[in-house]
Amino acid sequence: MSIYDFPVETITGEKTTLAPYRGNVLIIVNTASQCGFTPQYAGLQQLHEEYKERGVEILGFPCNQFGGQEPGTNADVQQFCQTNYGVTFPMFAKTDVRGENAHPLFVF
Repeated sequence: MSIYDFPVETITGEKTTLAPYRGNVLIIVNTASQCGFTPQYAGLQQLHEEYKERGVEILGFPCNQFGGQEPGTNADVQQFCQTNYGVTFPMFAKTDVRGENAHPLFVF
């Protein structure tokens, strides 16, 4: 199995895989809207705008496992990212990144 075969869910609830990103450089980022690193969204968006045409994809995976810093719903996360940082790079559903329920993408 390759990274492109892992099932993922978009922030809007669509089931998919990472296959559409095959052949691109992937920057897979664990995000949270209420942490000290939240301003990272601005820099990630800038990278997305600057390098997307060269095959670089930023993929955001919000997670609430670190101090409860992503407590909202997927819709809340999407709204926050778009309203506050103009995020247009792909965002995915809230995902566990550690522990026994960690998504395989993060233990690959």
